Amino acid sequence: MALFTDTEQDEIRQAIEAAEKNTSGEIRISAEKHCKGDPLERAANYFYKIGMDKTALRNGVLIYIATEDHKFAIIGDKGINEVIPENFWVSTKESMLNWFKAGSLVKGLITGITMSGEKLQQFFPYIDGDKNELSDDIDYMQ
Repeated sequence: MALFTDTEQDEIRQAIEAAEKNTSGEIRISAEKHCKGDPLERAANYFYKIGMDKTALRNGVLIYIATEDHKFAIIGDKGINEVIPENFWVSTKESMLNWFKAGSLVKGLITGITMSGEKLQQFFPYIDGDKNELSDDIDYMQ
């Protein structure tokens, strides 16, 4: 159920790879067409469903988007939420929303990925021997 073209998926995956290159953190995108209910609750459900809570340092970030319902949310695991500024997720969502309103889902997602990666790098820098714990591919939910 691809909601993005192959080129767009590659751009998003490359943004995730670039963001994770300098951090031990993990970033994932979960996408679906429709969101029944609150997008933050939906994101939290998928966060656990796809194992985002299983990272060694509890520093995973999930960006959830429902493309046709125009809903999205960002959720971080315990490790990242304990150290980031209180308004970080709100400001990241606002930056993403500017791109979404301009008609670019991909640039909005890449903005969220980049901002999350920068914050992860600040608090969870790359550690020698770090392995990519989670796939960088978009997780299409149903």
